[in-house]
Amino acid sequence: MTTAIRAITIGLLAAGLTCARAEEKVELKLELPKPMFVGTPVPVKVPNLEPAGTKPPVVMLPKDAAVNVARGKKVSSSDPIPVIGELEMITDGDKEAADGSYVELGPGLQWVQIDLGEPYEIWAIAFWHYHQQPRIYHDVIVQIADDADFLQNVRTVYNNDHDNSAGKGIGKDLAYVEVNTGRLVDVKGQVARYVRLYSRGSTAGEMNHYIEVEVYGRKPNH
Repeated sequence: MTTAIRAITIGLLAAGLTCARAEEKVELKLELPKPMFVGTPVPVKVPNLEPAGTKPPVVMLPKDAAVNVARGKKVSSSDPIPVIGELEMITDGDKEAADGSYVELGPGLQWVQIDLGEPYEIWAIAFWHYHQQPRIYHDVIVQIADDADFLQNVRTVYNNDHDNSAGKGIGKDLAYVEVNTGRLVDVKGQVARYVRLYSRGSTAGEMNHYIEVEVYGRKPNH
């Protein structure tokens, strides 16, 4: 091997090691709101309910993707005039369950949508419906897409609709009791601009609620 080839080879190996170090993953650590009730009693029996006390998944992501890129971003909804609260509260950073911290949407299947402003590598989505009392929300579905109308490159990253009552396909995820940990979804770096979350009432009533939605990611081409 000539000196020039050896130098090029060493340079390429060094570049590869640098790239590998830059892509080392870290565990996403959410800042959780304080719990509002003790324990996780099941309000009623529902199909495909995950066991009480199930721990949130461990999500690994690049260090520079551990940023909530949804903070302060525009929120729209199938119910544009909430019964309680304002849509911008869903990305305001307040995850507490106190009165005045949540948005209430009308009955039936409803969605909220976040426009990230530009495409991002999305590594995780976390959301809190309502954790002031134990309840289970129905047909919880999370999708990402390239366009606001959800016609282009739509991907479902979470779906616990066991009977396709929402018309988005049968989901394999489990129903769960709302607690202060919310729900954390591993999206694995898929690129999208829009995030949409569905629900269809809960065991506490027909209305839909959101406290906060967080999207962790970074701009593509890293």
